[in-house]
Amino acid sequence: MWLMLQNNSPQDYVIASQKTHSVRDFVKCAFDYVNLDYRKFVELDPRFDRPSEKIPLRGNSSKIFSELSWQSEKNFADIVSEMVENDLHLFSNS
Repeated sequence: MWLMLQNNSPQDYVIASQKTHSVRDFVKCAFDYVNLDYRKFVELDPRFDRPSEKIPLRGNSSKIFSELSWQSEKNFADIVSEMVENDLHLFSNS
């Protein structure tokens, strides 16, 4: 955010790791963080499965890298664990 605010003119930037992860990857990572097997809690419905995309859907952060020299410092597991940790904190205080 700080780098974006230092820019002379407002710009739209995509903040992304440029790596592709599925919803299943996210769910598995989140459940792994709390030592649970997601398959015991999540029911998968094959009606919502999609064939592989011809063009992978992933964030392209090349603009922010080229203009502001920004790149992701956290990996996928770190981001997911931070989100889970935040939710655990919220639930423990309610």
